[in-house]
Parts: sequence; C-alpha cells; structure tokens
Amino acid sequence: MSEDDGVIVARGSAEWPVARVLAGERAEPVLLFVEGAAGEGKSHLLQELADLPERADTPRRWWRCGTGGRPPHEEDHIPAALWLVDDAHRADGNELGLLRQVLAGLQPGSAAVVTYRPEELPVAGLPLGASPMTYPSRLLVLRRRLAPWDEERVRQAAVQALGESCSAEVVRRLHERTGGVPRVVVDLLADLREQRPAFSGTVAEVEAAGAPARLAELVLSRTHALAAEDRPVVWAAAVLDGPVGRDELIAVSGLGYAMGKSALLRALEGAALAELGEDRYGFAVPLAASAVRAALPGPVRQDFHGRAARALGRRQPVPWAAVAGHHRAAGDRRRWINAVEKAAESAAAASRHQEAITLLERTLATPGLPPQVRARLAPLLARSAVTGLRSDQTVEVLAQIVQDASLPAAVRGELRLDLGLMLCNQMGRYHEGWRALETAAVELREVRPGLAARAMGALSSPFWPGNSLNVHREWLVKAMAAADASGDDSMRTAVLANRVALATSCAEPDAWELVRKLPRKSTDPACAGQAARGLCNAADAAVWLGLHERAADLLEEGRALSARSGAPYFEHNALGAQLLQEWWTGQWPGLAKRCEDFVAATADMPLIASDAYVVRGLLAVAQGDWGEAATWLSQRGTFGREDLPVPLATTAAGALIRLALARQETETAERQARAAWTVVAEKGVWPWAAELAPWAVEALVRAGDGATARAMIRDFAQGLDRGDAPAARAALIWSRAVLAEKEPPAEPGQDGLLRAAELYREAAAAYGELPRPYTQTVAAEAAARCVLAAHTDAGPDPGADDEHTAAPPDPADASALAAVAELESCVQRFSDLGAVWDAARARALLRTRQPVRKGRSPGRPSHAHELSPREAEVAQLAASGLTNREIAATLHLSPRTVEQHVARAMRKAGALSRRALAQRLEGGPETVSAP
Repeated sequence: MSEDDGVIVARGSAEWPVARVLAGERAEPVLLFVEGAAGEGKSHLLQELADLPERADTPRRWWRCGTGGRPPHEEDHIPAALWLVDDAHRADGNELGLLRQVLAGLQPGSAAVVTYRPEELPVAGLPLGASPMTYPSRLLVLRRRLAPWDEERVRQAAVQALGESCSAEVVRRLHERTGGVPRVVVDLLADLREQRPAFSGTVAEVEAAGAPARLAELVLSRTHALAAEDRPVVWAAAVLDGPVGRDELIAVSGLGYAMGKSALLRALEGAALAELGEDRYGFAVPLAASAVRAALPGPVRQDFHGRAARALGRRQPVPWAAVAGHHRAAGDRRRWINAVEKAAESAAAASRHQEAITLLERTLATPGLPPQVRARLAPLLARSAVTGLRSDQTVEVLAQIVQDASLPAAVRGELRLDLGLMLCNQMGRYHEGWRALETAAVELREVRPGLAARAMGALSSPFWPGNSLNVHREWLVKAMAAADASGDDSMRTAVLANRVALATSCAEPDAWELVRKLPRKSTDPACAGQAARGLCNAADAAVWLGLHERAADLLEEGRALSARSGAPYFEHNALGAQLLQEWWTGQWPGLAKRCEDFVAATADMPLIASDAYVVRGLLAVAQGDWGEAATWLSQRGTFGREDLPVPLATTAAGALIRLALARQETETAERQARAAWTVVAEKGVWPWAAELAPWAVEALVRAGDGATARAMIRDFAQGLDRGDAPAARAALIWSRAVLAEKEPPAEPGQDGLLRAAELYREAAAAYGELPRPYTQTVAAEAAARCVLAAHTDAGPDPGADDEHTAAPPDPADASALAAVAELESCVQRFSDLGAVWDAARARALLRTRQPVRKGRSPGRPSHAHELSPREAEVAQLAASGLTNREIAATLHLSPRTVEQHVARAMRKAGALSRRALAQRLEGGPETVSAP
C-alpha cells in the first residue's frame, strides 16, 4: 500500500524538533524515527517537513529506501542538511550500512527523519538493523509513533467526501472497519462516493463495502508471502472476523496445536496478522478480513465456517448470532435455524430487541424457508417488534406469513395480534391495524385466551381516530374478563395498562388509583414491560390534562422502567410526552433543537416523533415562522393529521385555525374548525378538545355561526363533567370569554367586553395554576385587550395608514391603566419565552392605545441610519417569514405601511432580500445600520 498524495494528515510538523533545527533555533543535530503502519501518513509527514521554509544552508535530501535508486555518495555529506528517509524497513544490508554512516555523521544544524513500518522490520524494533548503533553524544535521538485517526477526524473526512448526510452511526462504523488508518479511510470513502446506485448514508452500505484495492493488495500479498502450510491461520482469522484468542484461532485453522502455533508466529512476523491485545489476534485493519475471505475458494471457506461455528459454540455464553452466521455460511441449514432461534430468544431475554428483529427479519426473508420454520421464528420476531422500534420490513414479513393457511390457528392469531399492534402503534395504519386486532381477538379466544385479552385490550385504546369512546369501553370490558379467565399475570397487567390509558385520558375519578396498582416492582420481565407501558400512558395523559407535576414524576418513573425492561417504543413515547410537557410549562430554551433531534433520530419511524413535529410547529407559530409552522404541524408530509392520535390531531388543528384567523382567512378557519370538532366529538374524550375549543369557537363566531359556537361550548362542558382536567377547564373558560368578546352583546353597551375580560382573567389564573405560562399570557393579553376596547370609542383599524387611530383610554380610569400595565407585562413575558409574534402583537396593541403623536419631539432620535423600534419590529416579523398582510394583521397596520417599513429596514441594513435581512438581524436589530 503506497502512501501518496491524497491522505491529508495534520501532524503539526512545524512544532517538531526538526522544524526548530531548520529555523536555526538549535545547533545540535536531531535524528527522528517515525514509525507507523501502512497507510498512516508517514510519507505525507515527510512531505510536510520538506515544505517547511527552507534556509539556504540546509537543503533537503530525499532517500527512498529499497527503490533501487542511487544511494548517497561522499559528496552528499554536506555540512548541514535535512535528510528525509522513507521506508527504512525496505532497505537491504548495504543500504542500511550507508544510512548508518550518514546518520552517525550528522553535523550541527542538520536533521534526519527516518520513517518505517514497524510490522515489516527485518528485526523487530530495530529500524537500522540488528547491529548496535553508536550515536554521537551531541545527537538528539527521538522516536514518534503515528496514531490512526480518531472518530472525529474520520467524521471530517466523511463529510468532505460524502457530504453532511453521514450519521454518527455511519461514522462510527467507518472508524471501526478502517481502524482509523488514514489511507484506508480515504480509499473507502472514495469507493462509497463512486458507487452506483449513489451512497444514501446507511450503515448497511458501509457494511457491504469491500476492502479498497490498496488494502486488499497489501493483505493478500502478505498472506501469499507465507508458506502454504502457514496460510490457514490467516484464513481462520478472516473467517472469524475479529480479535480472537490463540487456541480458538488454531482450532479453526485445522492445523493442530504445534503447527498452528508455528503458523501464527510466521503470520505475525510477516505482518499478515497483528497482535491486537492480550491473547487477541487478527487483522490490523478489520476491513482486510473481507479481502481474504473473498479470495478463498467456496468449499474451503465453508469448511472454515463450519469449524468456526463449532469453536464459538464452546464459548460461554455462546454468541448464538455469530454461530448462526457461520452455520449459514457453511451450508448447514438445520443448525443455522436452531442457532437463529436461540440467538433471538437470548437477545429478547436481554432486552436487545432490535438485534433480535434484525436477525429474524433477515432469516425470514430467505427464499424457500419451510413453513414450519416460519411458524417457529415469526412469533419471536413479532414479540420483539411490538416493544422495539418501527420496521417496515417486519410488517411486510408478518403480513405475508399470516396469509399462510397451513399455520396453526394459535400461531396465526398471535402473529396477527402483533401485526395489528405494530400497524396501530408504530406505523400509523390504524384502520388496517384495527381489523387485524379484531380478527386476532376472534382467532385467539378459544386457543389462547390470554393473547385474546391482549388484542381486546388494544382495541380499548382511544387514541386513534374512528371509533367512539363507547366502543373502546365495550372492548375493555371484554378484555378484563378474558384476562381474568386466562390466569396469566402478564396479560392482566397488559389489560390494566389499557385501563389506565382509558381512565386517565377521560379523567375518570378512579384513574390514579388504577395507576398505583401497576406492578412496578415485578420481577417478571413481561409484567414489568406492561407496567412501563401503563406508566408512560398515564404520564402522557397527565400532560394533556395539565397535571404537570404528576406528569413529571410519571415520566421519570415510566422512562426508567421502560429502559430497564427493554421497551424502547414505550421509552420513545415518554420522550415525546416530555417535549409536550416542556412546551406547555415554558421550558423553551433549546426546545426547537430537541424536537428536531428527536425527529432526526426517529427518521424511519415518523409516527413515534409526531409529538415532536407538533411541538416544533407550535413553537414556530409563537415565533412568527408561519411557513415552517404549517409544515411542522402537517408532520412534514410523513402523516396526514387525520391519521394522528386524536389529541395531537386536535392540537395541530387548533394551531392551524389560529394561523388562519391571524391571516384573516375566516372561511379556512371555519372549515378546519368544523372538521376537527367532528373528530373530537365523535371520539368523546373531551379533555382532548382543550387546545382546539377556543380557536374553533372564535372561527365559528367570526364566520357568523354563533349558534354552533355556543353548542360547542355546551358539549365541551357536558363532556368534561366532574373529571379532574384542569387544562380543559381553563380552555372552557377561555372559550366562553371568546364568545362574550366576539358575539354582539344582548343589550346595548360594552358589557360584553367587560364580561369577556373577567372570563379571560379567570382563564389566565387557571392556566397560571398548572402552570402553562404561554397560554396564561395569551389569555391575560386578551383580557387587557377587552378592557381597553371597552374604554375607547373605537377599536384599532388594521386597514388605516395611521398607526395610532384608536382614541386612548381615559388616564383617570384605573381599570384601563391596569390593562395597559398588564399588556406591558405580557410583552415582557412573551419576549422572555421567545414568542416573537405574540410580543409584537401585544406591543402593537399597546401602541394603538397610546396618545397620537404629532411630529417628532425635540431631542427624539430621527433613526435616519438605524432601524426605528417599529422598523425593527416589522423587520423581525418579515425575516421570520410573515407576509406583509400577515404582519399588518398582527401589528394593526395597513399592508402599505408594512411595505414601507420593510423597504426602509432593507435599505438601512443593506439587504437585497428578506433572506439577507434575516441574516443581518441575527446579531440583533440594534446592530443594523445603514452602510
């Protein structure tokens, strides 16, 4: 493997002692030995040293050993020089003698750098040969060992070669397979970059990549250089594919102890193998093993795999997945299937569900697998898949297998149950999943009543759209009876978890008593997993209900138990609920990034990240990034809102209705409100209307349908009944306030506005108790708005060019002054949260209620070159993505006035577009001034 240009290694050569000699900083000569394995950048380092600034009296002298070129002559021994000696391990005896003479004669101001591969030295550890070397006393002799790249350096190279799409997992695997050797990293990245079809950024593609040409040539040449009787030990290492002990390596080689030991010594001396640790041998670059395996004839390779399977089978514990792979490669199908079954059971028992899923998916996808084998393996796959994370391939495999009429009814029913759970919980294909669960409940009722209870319990889950609460309750009654009849504690716990989900979501009186019954301390893994599910369901419900302190405790407990019981799906659900908790309780710093990271981490299972999508959208609304808001609230096209769990769907709908109202798109808001209300009304879980009701009521009132708005409020109140749902009760008060504000009063006068203000204040206080600081502030702003509107002759006219059209409140009116103070407080609280749009809206409302300013006061800044406060406000909203019309509606301006403000802001900032304006504003509006 040559080490030519292309491997960029930042070694800091300017800091080395050799560089100080060249700079004239020291007179004593320096000899520096640099050792490094093939491809670690030795030649490149020499070139870096050669390129350092050159003094006239210190020329460079290159010496490439073993090339057959002219060796140094006497006239080469000039008083001062930098000797760059490459590949000393290639030098023969004569060349080493000459080199020793040159090095012993180094003069003051001279230096020499000698590179070599330690694994290829004729005499280990002695780059200048076996004869003792006498170094002059004035000579400083140093040794440096080049190190492979760390993971961060591999990441930088990967990004440079393949782009930013390389995940941390891909980088980690690149580092592992290449051993961090720079030349191998660069070559492998080049192979991936040039492959067709194009590299898509998966670990599987890295795994499938063979050894690059240079690496393959090196390892195969070293293997071939061994005597024929010694090569099997290298072949055994290639088949075992990892650091292994001496005895195991010899056993797989088939050479016998004495011959095997001798062969291992020869392989180490020839650098075909390397010592990787105490009694651990293998290839210095793990990727090299694939080149050796590929070069073996098929029958020989099969024999080695058979011996490897037997050798690994003697380990304790047995690595069954590896044993299975060797049996398969050896062509022993029966032993392969047995090992797969044991590997899957072992992985599932240790809560390594993804490992079991991957192994079983790959096995079940094998053509020609006998039906009885599928019947044994498919239930193992299904059980792990239900508590693991999404896999489209698992669903496809199970969907095919359940169509097999030859399967026993119990097996088919169990598979259909797990398929239904995956379709509902992990894939979002609720209607298909519901049908599968119904069918499974019938198939299992007589043959596996415990599993039938599990299917019935799943049908009691109210989260998905379509069926009413009464239907779910009927299934729950059936599930409880079936679970009791089964005598299976794990099934009783599973159904109890379903009871918890239904009772807490509906805020039933006995809900939290049911939560206390969950067997948190069970030593049965199945019971513990179901208890974790129940705790996570209860935590999620508590977040929606507004019981945030209780939710925090349950989230911590549920996530911990999910992790202990190996249930990543439940743990991810809890993580999603945590994001909602942070949104409502005002923990906004870094929340957008946490949502985006969660979405990225679950990119192949977007339904699990649906909470993160919605929270990210809600943040975008508050921050004025309305284009992004609509995209996030629509799950970025991964799922339609109609396929989301009902509470998330109604929350997203509420935010979109609010956006439409802000844009004065009343018809759109009305249409969305009617559709979303139908979903929640048909479901009948009324606490889930909390984020929808106020905006739906406002949309209907603005559209002139006050009767339907009043009916919504009536149904909402009746549905809540006496349940402990504080967030929904606050939303009910808010909805009544909206109705009082927007509907014409029954009698002349402003009593409706004052009544609305009272209700808004009551709602704000209720939200403050939860706490939900953002919603509390929105309600407080509305209360102040109503008080000010009741004490002015006219409301603000968003179509006027004058920014101060409304008459100010009477300064002597205490309630109006209190409202102004409340608005000022709202502006500050919105700003503290980062709610840019809300802060701008509240600030604009303040301005419309202040006295009209005639001209500019003496001494008041003209803002000729800096953004005025109003321009900065408009510019910030424009930069966040709002249109002129949307900004006008927010700030009570005319679109023409907004257009003028944006134009002035762009001129002063020197920006040619809104995108450029956004970049200029990143440092803060106060930093923008005319160039």
